[in-house]
Amino acid sequence: MKPIARDGWRLLAFAFLAAALVGCTTPEPAKPATTPAQPQAPAAPAPGAASPQPAAPAPTAAPALPPIMPFNDAVLFAANNLFGKAELPPPVPPGQAQRYPLVIDPLVDGNSGFQSVATQTMEARIADLVKGRYPVFQLEPFTTTALARGPILFIGTFTAVDKDGRNVSERDWYRICLALVDLRSGKIVSKGFARAAMAGVDVTPTAVFRDAPAWAPDPATQGYVRTCQGTKVGDPINPVYWDRIIAAAMINDASMAYTAGRYEEALDLYKGVQRTPGGDQLRVYNGVYLAAARLGRQAEATQAFANLVDFGLAQNQLGVKFLFRPGSTLFVPDPKISGGYQMWLKQISDRAGRRTSCMTITGHTSRTGPEPLNERLSLLRAQYVKQQLDKDNPPLARRTTAAGAGSREPISGLGTDDARDALDRRVEFKVKGC
Repeated sequence: MKPIARDGWRLLAFAFLAAALVGCTTPEPAKPATTPAQPQAPAAPAPGAASPQPAAPAPTAAPALPPIMPFNDAVLFAANNLFGKAELPPPVPPGQAQRYPLVIDPLVDGNSGFQSVATQTMEARIADLVKGRYPVFQLEPFTTTALARGPILFIGTFTAVDKDGRNVSERDWYRICLALVDLRSGKIVSKGFARAAMAGVDVTPTAVFRDAPAWAPDPATQGYVRTCQGTKVGDPINPVYWDRIIAAAMINDASMAYTAGRYEEALDLYKGVQRTPGGDQLRVYNGVYLAAARLGRQAEATQAFANLVDFGLAQNQLGVKFLFRPGSTLFVPDPKISGGYQMWLKQISDRAGRRTSCMTITGHTSRTGPEPLNERLSLLRAQYVKQQLDKDNPPLARRTTAAGAGSREPISGLGTDDARDALDRRVEFKVKGC
């Protein structure tokens, strides 16, 4: 994709947002006036009769959840509901057959914000469904050029939850949530929902998310998830997600270049996004670090990790994927895995030391093994990391404490002890008041 000057991106984003805001503020057309029928006067009650009391409204039963289905069946169930009941805008000009451009912003895990083999499989199945059954839609790539035309936007989340649909304990099923958004009006025009069984689902993160060293709450990703989850038809798109959607399309190009091993191209694209409005995103900082590290550009990688730490501490929460030996407080000795850890620790101590706030260093484990042992091990690992930071920056020691959460605060909660639940074994740095 040919790079566009920064001012060009600003003009594109401004024009896109202005058009969307016009759609949001357009008043509803007035309904024709009707003459209401005159109500009849109620008959007077008989002497001594008690006045009748209005009947209490019957409670509305919550709609029954769909059954838990095999993964492929659940994807098609949710997608057919989504496309079959979409409230699409009228064609222009009226009465003329129209094909609506449809772009897919890659689906994500609703807990971590990561893309995975499962979310990519969902996108492929949905694309095939659209081509074969819903010709009213014309699939287009997720690019800034396509977004500028105000297409229908497809988003979705795939989230492992417990039997009650919560993210607090063991995982029992996957929640599929899909949404269509009309980017001309900025409104949700359809929703789809299904429940998928756990068996046979590969939630291994895609390359850039698997390799990412850190995780933090990202307003852009949270805006994506919130647009899809807990909303209904007619609700507006989350404003933070909307404001950064053009950057999201550029990030997607960079991520594809990284996955394909084109690290020089990926680095240029990530750094280009970083310079644009909306480029202040976790995926950008992780991407710059990863691409620079792959190219052996240590100075750029170090600065990128420092920026990544600053981003996480600004969100008051930064999780770093330190990999320890099983049952130990020592890092895995493989230099391909832990070779950058000392630089990571130095940057964390340096950037945290520039702040005046205090910080809790919390160890986490996956849910395998007895919980009392998990809690003890997570505390020991947090204490080990704190010791490393104290050596690099002794004054910081007075403003940090160590804690162990065991497996009580999972992100994936899968208990697989591999790349799929690496975030559950993170060490987390939480900013707090002193």
